Parts: sequence; C-alpha cells; structure tokens
Amino acid sequence: MLSQIELKTAPPDFHFPTTNQTRHCFSRYIEFHRCLAAKGEGSNQCERFAKYYNSLCPGEWAYCDYVRNQFDKLVFYAGPVVPETPKAVLEERWEKLLSNFEAKSVIFCSFGSECFVEKGQFQELVLGVELTGLPFLVALKPPMGAETIESALPEGFQERVKGRGLVHGAWVPQQLILRNPSVGYFLTHCGLGSLAEAMVNDCHLVLLPHAADQIINARLMSGDLRIGVEVEKGEEDGLFTKEDVYKAVKSVMDEGSELGKESRANHAKWR
Repeated sequence: MLSQIELKTAPPDFHFPTTNQTRHCFSRYIEFHRCLAAKGEGSNQCERFAKYYNSLCPGEWAYCDYVRNQFDKLVFYAGPVVPETPKAVLEERWEKLLSNFEAKSVIFCSFGSECFVEKGQFQELVLGVELTGLPFLVALKPPMGAETIESALPEGFQERVKGRGLVHGAWVPQQLILRNPSVGYFLTHCGLGSLAEAMVNDCHLVLLPHAADQIINARLMSGDLRIGVEVEKGEEDGLFTKEDVYKAVKSVMDEGSELGKESRANHAKWR
C-alpha cells in the first residue's frame, strides 16, 4: 500500500505534470479508496474504468493509453457523451429572472444532484459569489447540517443581494440555463456531465471539484486544455474561502484579462 507521500509523487512512467499536482487532501482520498479496493470493495468500479472511458476530447487520450498499459486492458474511447440540444424552453420564472441582467454577466453555480457541501463551505461559497458584485443564480442542495437552503445562508445575506442574486435549493434545468445569453460564468463541481454541457455553450468555467474524478477533471480543464480556472484550496485540509472563490471569478471576469481571453479562445476551439 502506497503512503500519502508516495501518492503525491508520480510513478517514473507517468509524464503528465498537470494532473500530477496532487494536494495532500486528495492523496488521502485516493489512499482511502485503494484500501477499499484491497479489501475487494469498489473493485467493480476499477474494472469498469479500465475498460470504458468517457473521453472528453483528444487531450485525454494519452491518459487513456496510460490506463490501458497499467491494466493491460482494451480502452474504448466512448465520448464525449454530448447532450442533445434541449427541445424545451426555459420556464418563465427563470427566463424572467435572467432577462433582468446584461449578456454574459450572470454567475450560474450548480453542483449536480449528488454533491453535498458542508455548511461552512456553503457559506464561504455564496459569500465569495457575493463579493464579485455580479448577478448570480446558485442552485445547490441544502448543505450538511441544514434542513433548508434559507436556514444555511449567512446572516443578512438575502437582504444584501436582493434583486441581484438568488440561492435556490431544488433542481433547475441546467442545460437551458447555460444556454441563456445572460449567463457568462459557470461555477461547477466538475462532474463530466456538467463539463460536457458547459463545453457546448459559451461561458467562463470556474472549477470547484470536491471528490474523485472531479479533481482530475478540473486539472485537465484548467491545466492541459487551459479552459477555465480552478478555485484554490488549502494544501492540507482542502478547504476554500470566500476570497478564493472571488479570486477565481475575478481572474477571468475583468475586461482585458489575459487568462479570460485564453480560456474563452480555447473553449471556442474545443466547442
């Protein structure tokens, strides 16, 4: 069993510096799952991963080849699994909300249906979005330790952002919202489904992965493909602050931002 220190060091034949930038907190996550695999738990997931790969783009093929060599199995490039263009239209309440703002000005934040955020991190997230000064729509499940979204919001938050931002605690039509011309930023947990939906639309990506493949996906997008920017987290605890969220959005939102220009150009190329 590899130690946490060894997990932070690439094997001699692994030549992908971007995704090898593994934080201490992520190495502990990998170690946990390797323990499960050693006990026979979760082995089916490893088998499936070794055989089928939902590849996002040609930029991932080198990683697929590495997996193929390590497991001595065939790898089928099955993706990207790009969603069909929705035939539905956005509900009136969402259309009316977004139409109040200028084109490409709204931050849309969604972490999918299976991602739960701890209450303290949830508050740092919404406070960071507030700091940007941009209009926003945050659609997240109530965080751990809270029964409702409203009860988890920081004191005075709703009054301060009234008319500019909304935090919603239930499902929203993500594909349709991403297509709306007012949406200019997508703050995502980096699930492959969400990244595919983002890639076929035109918005800046702000990457905030939480676990498993999301972390590798974020490194691939921000590092190898140079699309979007990842929110910085603590080296040891993996936590982020409101300033970290603000800094990530700020780095691409300013007119004339070189990172923003590069990200948008690369996004357009891969789209």
